[in-house]
Amino acid sequence: MEHVTEKIINIGVNDSELTLFEGQYAVKHGMAYNSYVILDEKTAVMDTVDGHVTDDWLSGLEQALNGRTLDYLVIQHMEPDHSGSIQDLADRFPDMKIVSSAPAFNMMKQFFEMDLESRMVVIKEGDTLELGEHTLQFYTAPMVHWPEVIVTYEKSEKVVFSADGFGKFGTRDAAEDWTCEARRYYINICGKYGVQVQALLKKLSTLDVSVICPLHGPVLTENLAYYIGKYDIWSRYEPEDRGIFIAYASVYGHTKEAALKLKEMLETRSREKVTICDLCRDDPHEAIEDAFRYDRMVLAAISYDAGVFPAMDDFLRHLKGKNFQKRTVAIIENGSWGPTAGKAMKALLGEMKDITVIEPMITIKSAVKPETMEKLGELADVLLKS
Repeated sequence: MEHVTEKIINIGVNDSELTLFEGQYAVKHGMAYNSYVILDEKTAVMDTVDGHVTDDWLSGLEQALNGRTLDYLVIQHMEPDHSGSIQDLADRFPDMKIVSSAPAFNMMKQFFEMDLESRMVVIKEGDTLELGEHTLQFYTAPMVHWPEVIVTYEKSEKVVFSADGFGKFGTRDAAEDWTCEARRYYINICGKYGVQVQALLKKLSTLDVSVICPLHGPVLTENLAYYIGKYDIWSRYEPEDRGIFIAYASVYGHTKEAALKLKEMLETRSREKVTICDLCRDDPHEAIEDAFRYDRMVLAAISYDAGVFPAMDDFLRHLKGKNFQKRTVAIIENGSWGPTAGKAMKALLGEMKDITVIEPMITIKSAVKPETMEKLGELADVLLKS
């Protein structure tokens, strides 16, 4: 339990034992499920938590209420890691009203067998809820990153409850920089919805905000322009940093050798930031994060089944699904006979917006040879001038 202000308390739960979030994202430092209590003439809770931490959350809630009843539950997002404890809370407080959007209530009826009709307070854009000194004003945020999402502005203390926006992987007390894990979280979870995030940022720009309370990660209280600026860059799909990301998929090591040689050449010839990823072995979601972070990318992969090796195919399809765009890309293909990887990679890139492909691609026939090294050197020079 952590005080955000004197009257607003974070009763969320840190789950340090979680290693895989949403069945796919590796989390080295667990996950935070945030939920907030507002204490005033009326009491309100902003969202619940995942069902597997309900007991810990209810204990924190009881401590925060200190004998008081709960008047309102505000549900901003119906994903089960935030709505999983609605039923338990409703059973404990039979007179509690539930405040949410109409689409959220439709989902609530799908998730739970409970009488909602007598509890429902359906809100829309601009509606307010008076708690006493605190007034909640609601803003719709569809597809950030589900269609029913709302965010809430508390007027007196200038607090934004941002739902999944501005969240990050890791517990609140994880000793790590916000930006890296917030970037990986944003790109992989909200990355597809840049237009919708821009719409939300436009709404937030009209508000005087002192605190951002997300449903994951730490509460943000200082230098808010930095965090909002990052979201602006990410949601416009602009490169965050100048640098070159090399992603390779290699089986017997020859394509890997070419990728490493290119990295060495780039680092020898400049002070550019160069990162590299083995798509067959490294975290694919970190690879997606790095692809979005830098302005240039190199794809190196073997030919496979008249196409491209599955690890590279999966990577490019994930990028497409996240609306990857506005980047310069070079291609290195390898094939012992009839190379097809380059054509397949180029076709997948062609389905993305504003991608500049450096021509010609490099074709390796089985192993790296002196002529390959010469072509890699030429590619390094082109990349550094791009």
